[in-house]
Amino acid sequence: MNIEDFDFNLPEELIAQTPLKDRTASRLLVLDRHTRRTEHKHFADIKQYLREGDCLVLNDTKVLPARLYGIKEDTGAKVEILLLHQQEGDTWEVLAKPAKKIKSGTRLIFGDGALKAECTGTKEHGGRILQFSYEGIFYEVLDQLGEMPLPPYIKEQLPEKERYQTVYAKEEGSAAAPTAGLHFTNELLQEIKEMGVEIAFITLHVGLGTFRPVSVDDIQEHKMHAEFYHMSQETADQLSNVRKNNGRIISVGTTSTRTLETIVRDSGGDFREASGWTDIFIYPPYEFQAIDGLITNFHLPKSTLIMLVSALTDKETILKAYNEAVEERYRFFSFGDAMLIL
Repeated sequence: MNIEDFDFNLPEELIAQTPLKDRTASRLLVLDRHTRRTEHKHFADIKQYLREGDCLVLNDTKVLPARLYGIKEDTGAKVEILLLHQQEGDTWEVLAKPAKKIKSGTRLIFGDGALKAECTGTKEHGGRILQFSYEGIFYEVLDQLGEMPLPPYIKEQLPEKERYQTVYAKEEGSAAAPTAGLHFTNELLQEIKEMGVEIAFITLHVGLGTFRPVSVDDIQEHKMHAEFYHMSQETADQLSNVRKNNGRIISVGTTSTRTLETIVRDSGGDFREASGWTDIFIYPPYEFQAIDGLITNFHLPKSTLIMLVSALTDKETILKAYNEAVEERYRFFSFGDAMLIL
């Protein structure tokens, strides 16, 4: 399957630059993956499509202020670092710019020396291993010096850091938000619970794997970057009971989807407590084992994310829905509108 099969025309002005003041005010395109019919709603209307016994699965990862600006100790040259994941202690895998100037042994300084780092290894695609040193608590230093790692297509400054977090974010470790969850408020989640819909939590720390561009023509040759996930025994039991009682498991976001599909695949078809690294790449044709529906945002052309949503029905149906969203002037990407596929 060729990468060009997942292309579509997106006017630049439809890329949402700022979040809406009211999280639930975004629009919602509802796609019935069996009849292929679409409806145009607002996100708060999602309650109309949920029923007692269903379960929403949310990714409770919390975004780190993971973008750091500093200098090389020897030359004073400016550098930019994006934290990807913690390896052990104060050692982190990062993306570095300009990567070619940061070799093993290079020392970096951030915030007038409040945070220092030495490069101890190199990886492909601009990846570097940094050993940090600092006084105090790392996450407090990071909170002072770091910036929220907004995607490169967002040019506006974010006035409030919390607007790039879900209201249920808890487990620190992501380099980006699981953006499908940004539409929920605590009030909406409470209303959904009162309908008899279960809410379950998993964790996947969003890293390079979710957003790394596909650079090959044949998508089957693309390799995903591994990301860390965890599901508790409590969540596994919850999902098993929902499945046993014929409820629907509706994943909130592609990150939740990839986590659930990884766990069920690796366990031979069951939900179970699990932690590990997933590099699962979902594209058509794919037989989903864990989920019955998906809440997601609108994704970049030719991305692994649009490939995943295409696997839930077929790429022709998804691209038709995306073209409809363009015609209806939906807002796209991280701060944009949402889509429900059932």
